[in-house]
Amino acid sequence: MASFMDYMISPQPMRLIDLKSDKSKLNLKSLTILNVGHLPGRTLFRKDATFGKWAVVYIAGGRGSWQVNGGDIQVVEKGTLFLFRPDATYDYGPDENGYWDEYYFTLEGERITEWINTWLIQPDTVKQVGTDDSQQSKIERIFMLMDSGVPANLDRAALLLESLLYEFMLKAQVLPESNKTGQIASLMDDLSDSLYQAFSADCIAKRHHISLSTLRRIVSEYTGYPLNEYMHRLKIAESKNILLNTDSSVKEIANLLGYKDVFYFSRLFKKFVGVSPLVYRKSI
Repeated sequence: MASFMDYMISPQPMRLIDLKSDKSKLNLKSLTILNVGHLPGRTLFRKDATFGKWAVVYIAGGRGSWQVNGGDIQVVEKGTLFLFRPDATYDYGPDENGYWDEYYFTLEGERITEWINTWLIQPDTVKQVGTDDSQQSKIERIFMLMDSGVPANLDRAALLLESLLYEFMLKAQVLPESNKTGQIASLMDDLSDSLYQAFSADCIAKRHHISLSTLRRIVSEYTGYPLNEYMHRLKIAESKNILLNTDSSVKEIANLLGYKDVFYFSRLFKKFVGVSPLVYRKSI
């Protein structure tokens, strides 16, 4: 199985295999794998990419992002799967100064339409499908069958990929809720860790590979408060602890929590607590 080097894509050798037999020799006419590839340690990030065929991409390691038609930026990490379709534009790749371990399968055939209409749901979302030795073994088997060039083996490769993709989709229906919960917990932890600085929603959204509108929606659904109000409430709650446990002045506390205007901070404190910071300190 040949390996290729392209340092613009990855510093490691890549495996690329094209269809080695005339398609007329294949018995399976409804699904054909045109090429497969393994890009270990991929570093290239592509913008405004388009594709002439469908492709299935599985990420076995690393982390990055994937965006279709300028929509929400979706997180890509180890054990995730996403698709490329011919009528869309994509921005995708590893995080800056990062990498991911990519397997891709380029396809054509009427069977793909059947998948989309039945069990291959939400083709424009990244799916968490996990990792295990069985999946990896099937991927390597597909590569070996494609590399043989024997028509019967190429048909076997297409059927094996269909079976693997179906298994992936069954897993995707089980894993997302726990994965989503973990992502939300990570996001909320990041917001809590931002108390002692001026709050930047844009920076938070970029760190979690989501749009600003998605960040606002998640916080609103999770807490019941708009994003900015939630952050103010977190900071005011923290200021109450500082007032009770230190001798810091109101101005020092305001600066510590990222408020340059002490009068603005005091107004917020009174709005959420009901009394001014000094009155609160004296009343406890």
